[in-house]
Amino acid sequence: MITSRPSNDILHTDTILEKVSEYDIFKYYCPNFIQLTKKFCSDLRKDNKPSVSIVNFHGNLLYKDFGHPDHTFNCFGYIQKKFNLNFTESLIKISNDFNLKLAPSNGLLTYNKPILYNKKIENKKVTIIRKKRRAWKKKDAEFWLKFGINKEILSIFAVEPIDYYWINENRFSCKTITYAFRFGNKFKIYAPYEQDIKWFSNTNKEIIQGYKQLPEKGNVLYITSSLKDIMCLYAMELRGIALQSEMQIPSKVQMQMLLNRFDKVVIFYDNDTPGQAMAEKICREYQLDNLYIPSDWGTKDVSDAIAVHGFSKVKQFIYEKIQTQKGKNSE
Repeated sequence: MITSRPSNDILHTDTILEKVSEYDIFKYYCPNFIQLTKKFCSDLRKDNKPSVSIVNFHGNLLYKDFGHPDHTFNCFGYIQKKFNLNFTESLIKISNDFNLKLAPSNGLLTYNKPILYNKKIENKKVTIIRKKRRAWKKKDAEFWLKFGINKEILSIFAVEPIDYYWINENRFSCKTITYAFRFGNKFKIYAPYEQDIKWFSNTNKEIIQGYKQLPEKGNVLYITSSLKDIMCLYAMELRGIALQSEMQIPSKVQMQMLLNRFDKVVIFYDNDTPGQAMAEKICREYQLDNLYIPSDWGTKDVSDAIAVHGFSKVKQFIYEKIQTQKGKNSE
């Protein structure tokens, strides 16, 4: 369906961006923003360590908080979050603050009149991701095999290469190799060579990565930080899962479900400050053991260690640790 272009004096995202850039909008409202890709402290939450960047994502600027997975916004979404506005209210605010003199398209709303909207619909906003699959190519094999992951494993974990994808109605072409990780009707988009944003997802914290591929019973289960690490372990005939964020703590129900199926659960998070802090917190909560890639290897997780030191060396290290950590978790 072809949609008509909005009139130049109608309140619309297109007409706003004809008069003022995304960069200028972020500069005006985001007090800590200095320049693109330079990290700064969030103004949407308590943040003592710079963790936010304004990044270019397929030609659009996004507010990306690397310390808070739910805080990724375009300029309009950022204003909605910052000022607790709905979408139409955010457009009106920009028009007023920049003196753009744009009128709401229904002709019934004025700049000073409160916006009426259906809260039931507003609170059910859903990010829809669709994708267009492409054929596997030599470059895909070259990328994944350096982590010891073959096409069969990728198929087991519902990973496939894509040419482009849609986020709601917006289509994005894949300029570098890009993959879709499927979890039922939810997706993670992974673009490993993108400089700004490598991931985009509409998954939720209830989805446990790798859970569907677990056996009914097992010896050791590793809780890792990513599906890529899970697939590396699978290639070693080991089993792993990952939550949606390394900053997420498994619920008591989730943990009991895992302990009912495995003799031992080990936290295998990244060997960096955030990873260690969260691993130790989970271990204290549930009396679990943890495991890290050795600090002197110069890598922080399983997949990177394999890429640098080789599959056999990493596998040998993990299997040796299995022998020293035998036994069940504390009841």
